[in-house]
Amino acid sequence: MRRTRNAKIVATLGPASSDKDTVRLLFMAGVVVFRLNFSHGSADDHRARFAILRALEKETGRPIGILADLQGPKLRVGTFANGPVMLVVGESFRLDLDPTPGDQRRVNLPHPEIFAALVPGAELLLDDGKLRLVVERCGPDFAETRVAVGGKLSERKGVNVPDVVLPITALTAKDRRDLALALEEGADWIALSFVQRPEDVSEARALIGDRAAIVSKLEKPSAIERLDEIVALSDAVMVARGDLGVELPAERVPAIQKRIVRSCRRLGRPVIVATQMLESMIESPVPTRAEASDVATAIYDGADAVMLSAESASGKFPIEAALMMNRIIEQVESDPQYRQLIDASHTAARPGGDVAEAVCCAMRRAVSLLQAAAIVCYTSSGHTSLRAARERPESPVLSLTPNISTARRLALVWGVHSVHTPEPGGASGACDVTQITEMACEIARCEKFAQPGQTIVTIAGMPFGTPGTTNLIRIATV
Repeated sequence: MRRTRNAKIVATLGPASSDKDTVRLLFMAGVVVFRLNFSHGSADDHRARFAILRALEKETGRPIGILADLQGPKLRVGTFANGPVMLVVGESFRLDLDPTPGDQRRVNLPHPEIFAALVPGAELLLDDGKLRLVVERCGPDFAETRVAVGGKLSERKGVNVPDVVLPITALTAKDRRDLALALEEGADWIALSFVQRPEDVSEARALIGDRAAIVSKLEKPSAIERLDEIVALSDAVMVARGDLGVELPAERVPAIQKRIVRSCRRLGRPVIVATQMLESMIESPVPTRAEASDVATAIYDGADAVMLSAESASGKFPIEAALMMNRIIEQVESDPQYRQLIDASHTAARPGGDVAEAVCCAMRRAVSLLQAAAIVCYTSSGHTSLRAARERPESPVLSLTPNISTARRLALVWGVHSVHTPEPGGASGACDVTQITEMACEIARCEKFAQPGQTIVTIAGMPFGTPGTTNLIRIATV
């Protein structure tokens, strides 16, 4: 079942899309990775979705990636004694640890870690940034603020602190329970929320090990300040534009999105652009022209994947949204300017690189000169296919791996058609270059990537099956 495009689609499952028929239609519409949002739903809900996806994978014979998105810390104000209050610009408002229901003058903020990090002049954003407070005086259990942007404040509304790094972990007790469930059910990717610094990724890695790959969600200004460090430690990155847009001025988000995509492409990490991509399709069967342009921009920039959130989880038109995203991607990738932009933004290899980098650079050049029908990668860990995809070659990458977990993870990666294959050489593992080349030609033909007489370029590592040993390039005729 070959997709005719390079960029991938991630779709969130929810109340509108959790029955097996809808999930299957989303897959047929072009979705290859499904996101389970652990901010919502019970453990039984998530287990049922895992079961549906693995059954669909078995039915279609295609690897399907599952991304478990952890909620992360949720900072919220407390309750009010008499319902919502109106904050007026210029007036004072106090936040403190007193659990007593609040009023027009104060409210409980049950997060001592926020008070520990505040300094005079810092800003607090309430209710997704709709209200803004400036700290005038603070201590370990309170903050006296002045209302800079007023409005109605209801209880349990979220709090953002954009100017400081909060002394809290990205993994709450709930996240650790959800992580255990996700790993038990076999999630391929774990999305880590509230990443502020590289140490947050390292903490998650110590818990997860190699049982799943880590997607760092970039939604905090502090993370952008240490962008390359976080990207280097992550297996993939998500541009969480909704939260970024709360803590940063909206006009800065497009440039930061491009910066994140460039960093990921340079370091060879898959990148997902997410949030409000086709937002109007929650209620409408067609998107706005601005939304279509937004999706297209991410594809022109070379993002690995674009994501549907509420559009597929709770919207009225989940299938139509996936089909629309698929059509936008195909239209962009058929534009001659698309290849020009991808080539212009390519990061050339520098002297001093490793053997795998040299092989993939040679592969990219050979594919361009020979107009090869496909690149066939043999990979155990996925390293070879990731390196090949980093080059953004003109031909599709047919990734062959004996590890089903690797095949599922690679479903997220730009241009990669992942295939779960038997171990080369059978149980003995003994296999020479000629056998590998013959197998590559046969699978490329069967998967409809090449026809007899066409050229393919094969890259692999010797000895076969040893992770991180990409050192072979072979050109063959099908």
